[in-house]
Order: sequence, then C-alpha cells, then structure tokens
Amino acid sequence: MGIVEGAFLGLVQGLTEFLPISSSGHLAVVGTLLGSDPGAAFTAICQLGTEAAVIGYFRKDIARIIGHWARSLVGRLPRNDPDARMGWLVILGTIPIGVLGLLFQDSIETVLRGFVVIGTTLWLFALVLGAADRFGRKERTLDQLSWKHGLLFGLAQALALIPGVSRSGGTITMGLLLGYTREAAARYSFLLAIPAVVLSGFYQLYDELSRGTTIAWVPTAVATVVAFVVGYAVIAWLMRFISTHSYTPFVVYRIAAAVVVYALVLAGALPAFQGTGGS
Repeated sequence: MGIVEGAFLGLVQGLTEFLPISSSGHLAVVGTLLGSDPGAAFTAICQLGTEAAVIGYFRKDIARIIGHWARSLVGRLPRNDPDARMGWLVILGTIPIGVLGLLFQDSIETVLRGFVVIGTTLWLFALVLGAADRFGRKERTLDQLSWKHGLLFGLAQALALIPGVSRSGGTITMGLLLGYTREAAARYSFLLAIPAVVLSGFYQLYDELSRGTTIAWVPTAVATVVAFVVGYAVIAWLMRFISTHSYTPFVVYRIAAAVVVYALVLAGALPAFQGTGGS
C-alpha cells in the first residue's frame, strides 16, 4: 500500500465512520478494488484517527464526564450526578463489544469479512434503521438514559463487529427504537465508541506486532491523519443535519451500496467469501 492509497482509504474512513453506512464495509470494498485490502489491523489503527476527532469535537463534554466520574469515586460528588452516571453508562455499554470481540476475533477477521456478508448487512440494517427512524418516538433525552438502555446500546454496538452493520448505525438505530431523539442517540453513540475503538486499535496494533506482521507505517499514519480531519468535519455536519432531517438518505444509500456490492461479487471483482475468487 502506497501513500496515495493510504490517504484515499483515510478519506473513506473519515467520511464513513460516523455516518450510519459502515466504515469497515467501505474500507474492505475500496481496499479490495484497489488491490490492497487494508485488513483488520489497518482499519483499527485508522479508526484511532476518527476517534481522536470525536474526542476533539466533544472535548468539553468528555472532560466534564471524566472529571465528575472520578470525583464520584472518592465521594466528592454523588454517584447519581448526571455526568458521573454517564461515565458509568459508557463503561457498561463498552463491555459487550469487548467480550464478543475477543470471543469471535477469528471469525471477525475471516469469514465475516466476506462480501456477501457485507452486502447483506448493508441492506438488512438499512431497513432496520429506516423502521426505527420512522416509528421511534424520538422523545427521550440522554438524562433519561437507564442502565438497561445503556447495555442495549452496547449490544447494538457489538453488532458492528460484523462488517456492513456500522457502529454508529447500530447504536443510533437502537437509540431510535428505545425512543431517544436523533441527536441524543447520535451523541451517546459517539461517546460510547471512544473506549471501544481506542482499546481495539491498540490491541490490534499489539497483536500484529507480536506476530511479526509488517505494517505499512507511513501510509497508515497518513490515513490516520486524513481520517481525523475528515471525521471531525463529518461529525460537525451530521449533528447539524439530523437536527432537521431524517436518516432516510442513509437508508437509501445503504440499499444502493448493497446492490453495488452484490453486482461486483457477481462480476468477480469482489470475492463472495473470504479467501475466494475476486481480485
């Protein structure tokens, strides 16, 4: 992988990480068509750039949550303080993806990266997102987030271990199904992703290095920087967009993308399953 390919994949990562359209699915498709599937390690490291964008965009909220959570541990604030409670809810919601990611790591990096899987999850979860956005009550705000709902958000995030589901798409869909507003569901989705993605990125990096895997560091670094810049802009745009618009454009896009993936599989440009056919 060269610098130009790395920059392009970073652009794809930044554009797709926070939109409910699946960054991992897009990276797999684009990387394979370029003749250099980036793989799980590149994806995880590149995602650190987009998570840095989340941290930068929500830095004041994050600093307040961490500060209140830490003070609640030593009794300087009550444990039911809203920000301290949010800290615990983020921790709770992170547990499912951590546990399931470790249990199913081999499947995630092999059979679940097949393009039939990606095409299917793209259209299937498009329909779920569309239904949730259409019929969800969209009344609850984050101060109404319960422990049960925090865990359900976490389980939805864990579905994103399957390429094509979308981390933000899964959690936002769950939020809408539970009756949260579009803005509340998106905000919690972004906060919830931080520990999961950061820990995953460093774990993948350690795992690849311990196995002696060669990583193209310069293209990966370029991709990470590009993903940060583009991701920050996408977050700012999306938070404004969903305040006055539905998720319908993303539903339509996912279905169209699924059709394209299936067509490329039938044409032999993409392998139907991991390690079969394609270029």
